[in-house]
Amino acid sequence: MVKDLTVGRPMKLILGFTIPTLFGLLFQQMYSMVDTMIVGRLLGANALAAVGATGSISFLIIGFCMGVCSGFAIPVAREMGAGEHGRMRSYVMNAAYLSGVFALVMTAVTCVACRRILTAMDTPADIFEDAYDYIFIIFLGIPVTYLYNLLAGVIRSLGDSRTPVYFLALSSVLNIGLDVALILWARMGVAGAAVATVASQAVSGAACLVVVRRRFPILRTERGERRWDRRFCKDLCAMGVPMGLQYSVTAVGSIILQSAVNGLGSLYVAATAAAGRLNNLLACPFDAMGAAMATYCGQNVGGGKLDRLGRGIRDCALLGLVYSLAAFAAMLAFAPSCATWFIDPDQEAQAAALIPLVSQFIRILTGFFFPLALVNIVRFAIQGMGYSVLAILSGVLEMIARAVVGAVFVPRFGFDAACFASPAAWVLADAFLIPACALCIRRLRRHKDSFEREHHRPVHEFVRRRDIDHLGLAKQHKAS
Repeated sequence: MVKDLTVGRPMKLILGFTIPTLFGLLFQQMYSMVDTMIVGRLLGANALAAVGATGSISFLIIGFCMGVCSGFAIPVAREMGAGEHGRMRSYVMNAAYLSGVFALVMTAVTCVACRRILTAMDTPADIFEDAYDYIFIIFLGIPVTYLYNLLAGVIRSLGDSRTPVYFLALSSVLNIGLDVALILWARMGVAGAAVATVASQAVSGAACLVVVRRRFPILRTERGERRWDRRFCKDLCAMGVPMGLQYSVTAVGSIILQSAVNGLGSLYVAATAAAGRLNNLLACPFDAMGAAMATYCGQNVGGGKLDRLGRGIRDCALLGLVYSLAAFAAMLAFAPSCATWFIDPDQEAQAAALIPLVSQFIRILTGFFFPLALVNIVRFAIQGMGYSVLAILSGVLEMIARAVVGAVFVPRFGFDAACFASPAAWVLADAFLIPACALCIRRLRRHKDSFEREHHRPVHEFVRRRDIDHLGLAKQHKAS
């Protein structure tokens, strides 16, 4: 179902978009959660540490894939908001071509390099081979990661946040079944968890493709809309590559931090792995809010409804604050119980060592959830407006914070310092993003006012012109 986000109350629209997206992200997190729970409870702490040791590398590469696809969806949302459906379909086709190229190159490079990366990260010897088996298979699945995330991003750009949820639900069920079959029955160890993740995501992406072709006639292309177009590809890369790099730059700091935690030993690697999975689950609402803001801002910029941008950001920030307080309160009460999801309580020595560490980590993270909410809401709003290059700068600040904590404070203060690495990154990123967002809105309004004074035409005609720039608005011209 195609939905116009340029008309109606922002809070209602954002909630209507966020809730289905949240369910989709929760299903997506089930991939990681189920892997971690089954690995930790069936295979033990070393296997749990092996999966956890690959988390920052996975975020570096898979995060880039997801960021690129999110960026590719922004021009689609912009043209949807402007009513230019032919140009929208051309963007979709060129995004598919670029995704195919990126997927093939990234799969080849990462599969060759992953053993060297694990070595450079000082991965403990007792978990090295399991970590390698897991991440190698995950990297083989990069093409299906692109397939699903590109299709889901396009569908969300049309205002439909529900359809991708159905395929993630299917994928999650398959993932659980395959995990049990491959780990418990086939005895494939951590490799079985990776195969289950890739196979279930492949089914999800293929099903999504079939439904897109049948249920979204607005995406059916004509011959002229299928050609490779350098201008469209340039615009897509100007949006997608910075968003992908933002994830990857942020992950560089996570890798430095993970390397420092690796030096503390397998026990602390397992604790950070379990807390990280729990954090990813609890942070899903913020990712959903970010996805909502990217589409909301993209459509409203495309439609020239710039007065709605600030209102939407404020409404979404209020939602983020309410949820942040609720999540922190829940972890104060239930963090030890949640830790047992990943640890077999019958193994008393293991549980006694890990549960306090996991509880400490997740309580500190949720205590700083509102800064994380603002990072997602404001960053994706900026990207939806078309200023995706700024995402790299905020990612650099996150990288610096995590790298400093990992390189300087973790060796000195140990696990306690590692718990504060992400909160420091979120606060530093907010210090840049919040004023940057205000400047972006002012710049867009200045462009709009200047055009309407000069040409005596509404700004949506300005946006629809073919000579758009990387900001999502056309360059100003002298009198036509």
